[in-house]
Amino acid sequence: MRTGIIACMAAALLLAACGDNRKTANADEKITDKAAVMSAENPFFVVSNLPMRYPHFDQIREEHYLPAFEKGMTDQLTEIADITGQTAEPSFANTIVPLEMSGQLLNRVQTVFFAMTSANTNDRIQAIETAIAPKLSAHSDKVLLNAALFARVKQVYQQRDSAGLDPESMRLLEKNYRDFVRAGALLNTRQQEQLKQFNSELAELGTKFSQNVLNEVNAKAVVVDSKDELAGLGDAEIKAAADLAVTRKLPGKYVIALVNTSGQPLLASLQNRALRQRLMEASLARGSSGGDYDSRQLVSRIALLRAQRAQLLGYANHATYQLEDQTARTPDAVDRRLKAMMAPAIRNAKREAGDLQKAMQADGIKGPVEAWDWAYYTEKVRKQRFSFDESQLRPYLEFNNVLQKGLFYAAGQIYGITFSERRDLPVYQQDVRVFDVSDADGSPLGILLIDPYARPSKQGGAWMNEYVTQSELLGTQSVVANHYNIPKPPAGEPVLLTYDEVTTMFHEFGHALHSLFSKVNYQTLAGTNVPRDFVEYPSQVNEMWASWPAVLKNYAVHYQTGEPMPQQLLDKALAAQKFNQGFATSEQLMATLTDMALHELTPEQVPTADKLMKFEADVLTAAGASLSMLPPRYRLTYFSHSMGGYSAGYYAYIWSEVLDADTVEWFKHNGGMTRTNGQHFRDTLLSRGNSEDAMKLYVKFRGAEPDVKPLLERRGLN
Repeated sequence: MRTGIIACMAAALLLAACGDNRKTANADEKITDKAAVMSAENPFFVVSNLPMRYPHFDQIREEHYLPAFEKGMTDQLTEIADITGQTAEPSFANTIVPLEMSGQLLNRVQTVFFAMTSANTNDRIQAIETAIAPKLSAHSDKVLLNAALFARVKQVYQQRDSAGLDPESMRLLEKNYRDFVRAGALLNTRQQEQLKQFNSELAELGTKFSQNVLNEVNAKAVVVDSKDELAGLGDAEIKAAADLAVTRKLPGKYVIALVNTSGQPLLASLQNRALRQRLMEASLARGSSGGDYDSRQLVSRIALLRAQRAQLLGYANHATYQLEDQTARTPDAVDRRLKAMMAPAIRNAKREAGDLQKAMQADGIKGPVEAWDWAYYTEKVRKQRFSFDESQLRPYLEFNNVLQKGLFYAAGQIYGITFSERRDLPVYQQDVRVFDVSDADGSPLGILLIDPYARPSKQGGAWMNEYVTQSELLGTQSVVANHYNIPKPPAGEPVLLTYDEVTTMFHEFGHALHSLFSKVNYQTLAGTNVPRDFVEYPSQVNEMWASWPAVLKNYAVHYQTGEPMPQQLLDKALAAQKFNQGFATSEQLMATLTDMALHELTPEQVPTADKLMKFEADVLTAAGASLSMLPPRYRLTYFSHSMGGYSAGYYAYIWSEVLDADTVEWFKHNGGMTRTNGQHFRDTLLSRGNSEDAMKLYVKFRGAEPDVKPLLERRGLN
């Protein structure tokens, strides 16, 4: 999240929430009736007096949101009117700078509100989200389609070469001008009205889709009648399923909650093949099996509106529009890279399937490998090949050790920063933890929130968000949060992680560091406000430290005895890392392909709701993939990235991983985990945000263009 002229609509479309959205009818009127009087006690109306403008979670109530949104939009329009009402000739100082500083109240409320729609939602927050999304879209249009404002921005832009601007100010000016043009500022009045209609409907549909996805996760949870069916699970997992059943008023039964990916974590352990099939089929059917949360019509309509909007703006399709200001630049460039990786990935996956087939036959199971067999028999083959079981790692991967002796330790070794937990700042949920972050010289650097556990009010997956973004102009430093979905164990039990969960923690922490290290003038260009296909790069680089020997040795200690992970087990774990990469790469590429394919269509080509799943299947078949054996990481009906801020952008993970793998090679070649290397990475890239072209920053850091070979080697595709 960031302050800026396009933040409002992005917030409305990007973030999701959980709960029952059937209670949102006439939500706008109901909420407005209860919060019509804007109290002076509304905590959003003033800048927080807590350290670094940390939000007053102890004071914020749900009735504060809508009045703050309304006042925030009104205030920003007044600020815009002040800019356009000037008689002085437009300049960077009297037009671009006040535009950059506008909307501070709106930014305060939306950063907190949309964080809550993802992290701690309820029916009332969902109702507010439904009510506010079209209003935010309309507000964004009022700013970006303001002819008088654009005239001033355009004039400053046209005179930029003689304005004597520093490079960062020039980049802000160029970005602002481009944002106006991409938002329709050059269209005629009739076209702009059509654009506003597209934007408004897309905002509403995006909110509905995100709510459907999370409601469906809850609705499709699998109910199990007997403990015997759960053979293969650990005691803590069985107890968690029993506890969840009790909360759903199903005492004596067991409930397996779903996560948002196609694959489900328990599929690797469940011995009961029929239950594995039920679980996988429930996951794959989300959003496409009828009922209140079926999203096929939403996906089809969103894709159509995006295609129509792109053509109205002069682009061939939505993908072309989206990639224009990314490092990839064109859909063709993305498609070429995907095609280069897809064939070897599928080839490797089919070879892996052959190994799984043999393991199934040894268990007396005939027939082909199905989607619900893959994780279970992968673990079997992994154990046989490496004499290694993922569950052997868990006693050595206790959450607090990973956090303090892993993430924080690595950051201290590389960058010299330190972390100190504090308990005096308010939090929005009791399990959230807060840490002061100090720089190498002891000066304050920022504040980090850690929200570790899964809960019904929280969306699936893991993510980072900012509550306050760094800006030297505004005098702000980063307040940033990492969110995970680690199952919370029963009271008194340790929080033991899978290695994937450890990697996820390091990944999201990489995003946090990118924000915390930001040192630029303008909030719009700060931290993670970089091209979408570059933003994942620093976070993927940070994953390397999870398996770096000195770091792993520091945090991988037995939670009971404190004994380090045995070297033999560690060696097996590291050796097994490349195992099953054909599957892992294929499922990721398959989701990427469906996202790109849907958004490369013209309006006439967009499939109707009843043909959407056939369209998806046809795309995968053409790529040589089988949905029954190897489903994509996300299907279109629960693909939150594709329907949110990563539309025609899921490729960013693979695209960024090329840079990541090349960077890992650079660190290894230059001596590994040293303060000198960390400082160079921080100074040349992490601290620069979007103040320079992303690839130019990369070359400044690396000293060369990125090489794809390290990624192919990492994934066993060379």
